[in-house]
Amino acid sequence: MVSTVGQALTAAQAGDDGAAINLLTTFVDSEPSGDVNGKELVLMLFGECSRMVTTLGAGGITPVKMQVYDASGDEVSIDDADPPVRTAVRTLLAEVHGDREAARTQIDIALASAAPPEVAAVVLQALRWTIRLATECSSRDLPVAGWISSALDHPSGPR
Repeated sequence: MVSTVGQALTAAQAGDDGAAINLLTTFVDSEPSGDVNGKELVLMLFGECSRMVTTLGAGGITPVKMQVYDASGDEVSIDDADPPVRTAVRTLLAEVHGDREAARTQIDIALASAAPPEVAAVVLQALRWTIRLATECSSRDLPVAGWISSALDHPSGPR
C-alpha cells in the first residue's frame, strides 16, 4: 500500500492528477482479499499530514495556518468551501487533534454520499497537502516519513 501511495504522490507532484487517482483506484479495486479500501489509503495520507503539521508547529519558526480558497482564489471559511475541501480540512483537523474516529467519520461520509469526482477531490487534496507539508518540513530540516521522502525525492531528515 505504501508503495502505491508513494507512486501516487510522485504522479501528483509531477502534475498528473489523473495518474495519481488511477494508481490508487486500481490498487483498491485489484486487491483480491478486499483488505484494502480507499478509506484506509486516505486516512494514511491524512495521518502523515497530521504528523507533519504537528512537527512544523513544534519545530518551526512560523506557525501552521490552515487557509481555504474558493475557485476564484479568494480565502473563504471552511463552511463556505466546496464539500470535498471542507471534508479534507475537517479530516485533517480531526487527525491533528488526535481524534482518529472523527477523521474516519468524515471520510465515511464522503465515501458514502459524494459523487466519484468529489471523492477524487478529497484524495487529491490529501496528496497535495502531503506534498506541500513534506516540502516545508524538508526545507526546515524537519523529519518526513521515509516513504514520502523517497516518493518526492526529498531528504527525510531524522525520524
